Amino acid sequence: MKARIIYLIILFFILPTSIEAQPIELAVAAELNLNEPIGQLRAVPLQIGNQKNICAMHSTDAEIDPYIGMFFFPKSTLKLTTFSEKGKVLWKKDLGPGVVPGIWFSPIFSFDLDQNGTDEIYLIGNKDPEHPMDYRQYVLQRLEAASGKVTGEWPWPKPIGTQSMSHTYRHFIFGGMAGDEPVLITAQGTYGVMALQGWNSDMSLRWEKKIDDEGPAGSHVSPVVDLDQDGNDEILWGERAISVNDGKELFCVDSWPGHSDIVQPVYDYQDKKWYIHTCRESHNDVSPRIVTFDASGRQVWGDLDQGHIDTGWSARLGEKREPVVLGVRVGAKVRTAEGEKRLDVEEFTYHAVSGKPVDLGFDVYTSIPVDLNGDGRHELVKGYFEGNGDVLSGKGKKLGNIGGFSAMASKFTSLPGEQILSYSKDGTVLIWYDKNAKDGKEAKERYANPFYRINQRQTGNGYNLFTLGGI
Repeated sequence: MKARIIYLIILFFILPTSIEAQPIELAVAAELNLNEPIGQLRAVPLQIGNQKNICAMHSTDAEIDPYIGMFFFPKSTLKLTTFSEKGKVLWKKDLGPGVVPGIWFSPIFSFDLDQNGTDEIYLIGNKDPEHPMDYRQYVLQRLEAASGKVTGEWPWPKPIGTQSMSHTYRHFIFGGMAGDEPVLITAQGTYGVMALQGWNSDMSLRWEKKIDDEGPAGSHVSPVVDLDQDGNDEILWGERAISVNDGKELFCVDSWPGHSDIVQPVYDYQDKKWYIHTCRESHNDVSPRIVTFDASGRQVWGDLDQGHIDTGWSARLGEKREPVVLGVRVGAKVRTAEGEKRLDVEEFTYHAVSGKPVDLGFDVYTSIPVDLNGDGRHELVKGYFEGNGDVLSGKGKKLGNIGGFSAMASKFTSLPGEQILSYSKDGTVLIWYDKNAKDGKEAKERYANPFYRINQRQTGNGYNLFTLGGI
């Protein structure tokens, strides 16, 4: 009996160190080919009853930006391809020559606004396809998920006054919750005069908010989050928090006069509070350039006196899921018909809440956080901007390569863990997963969080690929 007790004690101490987590084993769950080259592809998850699907918006042209130094004339049209999580194509749709193939011209958003258990697709159409720049003919379109059929059409709000081309063609479509009521949000602008509208489930106008060109400008992301945890979502519109329920401001960071490239909500599980990580692009000599606020808009910490901070994220890289935030300073940004490139890149990483610098020991520029194995901590896929497709562990170890860029990195299939939707220039689209993935308690809580469920659908709308790392 005494020997058995000693044996059990020894076994108790040995087991935790001898049983290791299964290594990540990347595999392809589904494959399809769009039968034409891909210069750009964005995608949103699409629920049709109990079936999980993906709607991809793609073109042979690279992303077209409305800034005059980046705009080029498209050689192709923008198309939609909807397919199942097994890779079976459900339907295709060509949006025609009236829709400019670019993320700011043409957002796409999936949302169950009528709460019937099946998503609708929302995008911008053009009633005058011979004149793609005539915003007077733009319409908000609602498409049936199962067929792509247009089931509703409403005039797209016109820009306020006369604006430059870069300011005029900046469009967003997203959504949030006012208690139990879903609210569809449309928005125009990023840098100067801006406007947002909230729409009820019957497409009646719930509220409208206009913002002049003083104070904080907008951002390239539009996260939706219940900052004060009262059951009603807020929109992070640049360094402003706007109520999804009525369009009123929860706060506005008046000390900042410019444009913040990335605005990233970050949840701290220890104190059960939201924080807001921001990367400031314009007004390069106004400090600080990388800033974290609390849920009331008060600055918690800031760093860097100068520079164009172009992108960033939050990722749970610590052993206990501690969030790390990234800001990337660039010297210049170039966009041509061949794609986009950033020059003189510098990376800055910090503990999200304290602001203490963190040396990760490896390069994370171009990466997107993704929890492939479902353990509640992030891996990173270098699938954005000039990324090479490498998949890295949270410590920088190479785990594999997706062979292209990433359009989604979240839980969009029935498989455990999160998945990566990749696309290659030759038209190949793949769904990647970890063959050894198991969803742990923390991962399941994350997938069920309202922040995750809403923002997961915004991958076709701005740089929202990065947003899910905050929870």
